[in-house]
Amino acid sequence: MAELTAATPGSDIPQNQTIYINNLNEKIKLDELKKSLKAVFSQFGKIVEVLAFKTLKHKGQAWVVFEDVSSATSALRQMQGFPFYDKPMRIQYAKTKSDVVAKADGTFVPREKRKKSDDRGRKKKDQHDANQAGMGLHPAYTSPYGATPPLSQLPYMAGSKAAMPEAPAPPNNILFVQNLPHQTTPMMLQMLFCQYPGFKEVRMVEAKPGIAFVEYENEIQSTVAMQALQGFKITAENPMLITYAKK
Repeated sequence: MAELTAATPGSDIPQNQTIYINNLNEKIKLDELKKSLKAVFSQFGKIVEVLAFKTLKHKGQAWVVFEDVSSATSALRQMQGFPFYDKPMRIQYAKTKSDVVAKADGTFVPREKRKKSDDRGRKKKDQHDANQAGMGLHPAYTSPYGATPPLSQLPYMAGSKAAMPEAPAPPNNILFVQNLPHQTTPMMLQMLFCQYPGFKEVRMVEAKPGIAFVEYENEIQSTVAMQALQGFKITAENPMLITYAKK
């Protein structure tokens, strides 16, 4: 388990690749919390690791490790106070690096004396990560921001239900989102789409996993969201395919 500490209020913490988040909703299950944090923060750059723990000491807290400092800085500035599960996030740079970052830049020093409980916790985390990998949840997927291909250039998925309809619907205020991983929840989509003005609601079809409808107040607002999130990857294998919904 990577050992991280929170910054003390008012302390001058240097910029680094890891952000510390607190004031998180403690009622959210750990797995859902980590998936949702990854979904929301991956728009700022490649995420190396998301850390959150069940212990009482670490409740309501999480660490997000980015591949570079600029991504962490953008995330800190733009997501400060963002209403995440009905509570505003408080974000600052982490006081210490995570082990994964220290190993990458050569400053990692092994800790000789680890408690047995830490070892058990690490094994559980490794098993959890292995389970996620089996489900297709890649630990570090790339954000589509700034590199979204035009709609016409998106690859067609031969034989897949996610293929775009032959006659696309005219622009309107409701988006049709396809190619979602089956473990996607309405809350995860809401976190992504509510960043854009005019957001009203997300509707998922229980009988048809992998698709959703997202409603905005008008077609201008829905178009902005579509362009921003086109191709966004909740998992490495599932770039979103967004079109206007047929009415």
